[in-house]
Amino acid sequence: MIQIDGAQGEGGGQVLRTSLALSMVTGQPFRIDNVRAGRPKPGLMRQHLTSVEAAAAVCGGDVAGAHLGSGSVEFSPGIIRGGTHEFSIGTAGSTTLVLQTVLPALITASEHSTLTISGGTHNMHAPSVHFLKEAFLPLINRMGPTVELELERHGFYPAGGGKIRIDIIPATRLRPFDLVETSPITSRRAIATVAGLPGSIAKREAQVLREKLGWAEEEVMLEQLDDGVGPGNIVSIKVAREDVTEVITGFGERGLSAEKVARGAASSVRRYLSADVPVWRHLADQLMLPLAMAGGGTYRTGKLTDHSVTNAAVIETFLPVKLHRIEDERHRVTVSVRA
Repeated sequence: MIQIDGAQGEGGGQVLRTSLALSMVTGQPFRIDNVRAGRPKPGLMRQHLTSVEAAAAVCGGDVAGAHLGSGSVEFSPGIIRGGTHEFSIGTAGSTTLVLQTVLPALITASEHSTLTISGGTHNMHAPSVHFLKEAFLPLINRMGPTVELELERHGFYPAGGGKIRIDIIPATRLRPFDLVETSPITSRRAIATVAGLPGSIAKREAQVLREKLGWAEEEVMLEQLDDGVGPGNIVSIKVAREDVTEVITGFGERGLSAEKVARGAASSVRRYLSADVPVWRHLADQLMLPLAMAGGGTYRTGKLTDHSVTNAAVIETFLPVKLHRIEDERHRVTVSVRA
């Protein structure tokens, strides 16, 4: 049984999710102690517990320690099963992080899968649904599977209530790819979205985005959702290149002005564009696991986050690969998966 220290690196929930995903893929059982020891409220919260339960359901696994607040979990995987699965977090916990846990197993399963996951869809500390749909999943599909995600209902913190649906046609093997050079930008789009809040918030954000990014009027849009899915506010910025798309998200929160939300998102976009790399921070983190499963692939990004470094260490514990990182004089990092 593989022993995992949940306090390693940045000590967050990613250690647990990656361990669950690769336990299912490799058939290796594991025990994790000090779950989320690096967080203000350690142990399993609702979204992490749902991830454990989802993993067990997908592979018929055996679990010990699966309860709220648990600091230790033992997981023994069974056989991965496709089919139809429904998971409800019951809070605004991230639906995308639950999906992140079971997706690696299901894209290489023996049968088609359909998932419905209820909870939060746009959470500050998780990849947004727009990021997964437009940036991450197109690259997964390039590797062989066919994964389609539909946002059926938005879910913002703290109300939750969102729902996503995912259809997965697996592949018998994953094909690696390389993303090293920056290809030309083919389209740009920014959307300021509000739900259950005044539309003037989105208008103010859009004005700041146009000023800070220098984008044309038609490249910055407004979206007013039904009040029933709010309150919530996000700024979603898409930069599409010939071979990769990046999505950067800004989240509104109580006490943070619309102008600050937009300026923060615009600043992240400018840093990405000035770095001259095809892959930015969140995508750099997300690509590690599927490329490691494929046994190869290379991409260039900016300086790796602690989150990514921790993720790489867990991946190397389960798989016979190394994620080599080389940093150049411009602080760009080339990540290469080598068997």
